[in-house]
Order: sequence, then structure tokens, then C-alpha cells
Amino acid sequence: MAHVTAAKSTARQKGNVRGKRRGVKVYTGTKVKSGSILVRQLGTKYLPGKNVGMGRDYTLYAKIDGVVQFRNTTGYKRGKKVVHVVPVNSAAANE
Repeated sequence: MAHVTAAKSTARQKGNVRGKRRGVKVYTGTKVKSGSILVRQLGTKYLPGKNVGMGRDYTLYAKIDGVVQFRNTTGYKRGKKVVHVVPVNSAAANE
């Protein structure tokens, strides 16, 4: 065995890499303002629903002020979750 590490193997050692801080940022029943980030994700684990937009990196954000709701889908998209932002006045009427 060599007593010195070969140069080739040390070139690929990057050290620790920070996480990307992905995930759900706001949960059901939380009031949000327009433009607030709801979910950071890789791909479409969560789908945009009513009053929710999707950025080019699949980030979901609120288009209006309101209350966040998560729903499970049915049908051919079964297994996905949909994120909605309901206006505050209609959210109070639903409860």
C-alpha cells in the first residue's frame, strides 16, 4: 500500500454540501400573502391548485392573499397532493 494518497482520488473529495432546503414551507390553515412560497420541490410532488402558481424550478407560490389548503387528488393523478389558496372571506364561509 502506498503511504501517500494518490492525486486522482483527492481531486474528487468535495467535503460537505449544504442541503437545498426543500419541502413544505406553509401548512394547512395558515394565512399567506400573495407571492409567499408554499412548497419548494424537485419535480411535481405537489401540484398547483386554485390561486397557486408554479415557478420554473417547481416552486409553488400563492397568487392571492388567503388560507392554504392541501388536498389529495383522485382519478388518474391519484397519489399527488394539490395545494390551494382560498380567499379569507370564503374560507370562513366553508367552516
